[in-house]
This record gives sequence, structure tokens and C-alpha cells, in this order.
Amino acid sequence: MTALTLILKPVSQIELAPGSVVTIPNVSWSEFESILQELGEKRSARIAYSNHTLEIMVPLPEHEKPKDLISDIVKTLLKAAGRRYEPFGSTTFKKEGTAGVEPDACFYIQNYQRMISRRRLEADDPPPDLAIDTSKTTLDAYQAIAVPELWVYDNGKLTIYLLRDGQYIKSDTSPTFPNIPIAEIIPHFVERAWQVGSDRALEEFETAISQGN
Repeated sequence: MTALTLILKPVSQIELAPGSVVTIPNVSWSEFESILQELGEKRSARIAYSNHTLEIMVPLPEHEKPKDLISDIVKTLLKAAGRRYEPFGSTTFKKEGTAGVEPDACFYIQNYQRMISRRRLEADDPPPDLAIDTSKTTLDAYQAIAVPELWVYDNGKLTIYLLRDGQYIKSDTSPTFPNIPIAEIIPHFVERAWQVGSDRALEEFETAISQGN
């Protein structure tokens, strides 16, 4: 009988190609914290953790380009409305012992003033008011952290999730931008970015907003 040898290898030494997704079950909270520390902050991989399952994903350009444009669109809309905000990018948000997630982009809007001076999140800080994700990350982590509004862009479609009684429901509209057809605008201008470039697509969007279209 051939003996099997168990090989232990640090997560940070696992080479993942762009677009790869690795799911690791039965991960305790302390193990999750250790893996976060091991991976460090300067990395391309993004993580999500909930229900004792860790997901590690390395984005493709098809994720990076839309998330940057969508983030720019959010900033443009907030500025056009004269609303203050604080962007927190892909900050790691955690609920102790339960969940952790890194959105592609996120914003504090209602709570922006409270977060202006934050260099590190504190235990009693609220979740971001709006998060953006361009992967099929489980919603469980966002629900546990209680992000009130989540946009998921996937395969040319934007889905808006709103937190109601601890559960996400799909919505046709965004309460952050109630008078703007976000679910229609975002896919259109992301597609334009692939056709004419992100800079020009954003210019077209800014022109449309200024003209009230």
C-alpha cells in the first residue's frame, strides 16, 4: 500500500492565474485572520469569507475595467448631486467571527463625515453605504456585514441588492440614486468602455448627465 504524504503549503505561495477562484472549506475565524495577515495588503487577490468558507479570487481585466468605470460613475453622480462621500476602495470589512469581504469599490455617503479621518477601520465603524462587486462572490458575507446597498456587475448585467430585515432583495432602482435608471445606465456605459475606451465612455456619461439625459 502506498503511503500518502500530506504537504502543507502557505496560501501566499500558491500561484493563481488571473481569473482563478480557489474555495477553501472548513476555515476557522482564527485561520482566516492568519491567512489575511499572511497574504498582506499589497496583493492582487481578493477574498471573501462566510459560513467557514474562504474564497480567493484573482481578477481579470474584465473585472478591473468595469469596476473602475462604475466607481467613476458613482463619483460623477454624487458630485453632480452635490453630495459628499468618502471612497474606501477594496478595504477589508469584517464581522468578528463571522464574515469578511473585500468589495471592488465602496463608498461612505450618509456616514462620510465620520469616516474622513479613518486610516484603519475601528470595531464600531458602520459598513459602507454602497459596495460594488464584479465577481460572483457570495452575498452571505455582505449580508453578515450589513452593507445596505450592493451592486453586482456580472456578464454585462447590473443587479442591485438592498438589505431588508437582514436579507438581500433585488431591486430595480437604487435608493442612493432614486431618479436614475442605474441598472440600465451602468451596462450601457461599461459596454461603451470596451468599444471606445473608459475615458471616452466616462466623458459621454458626464455629457449625458449634464444634459439631463
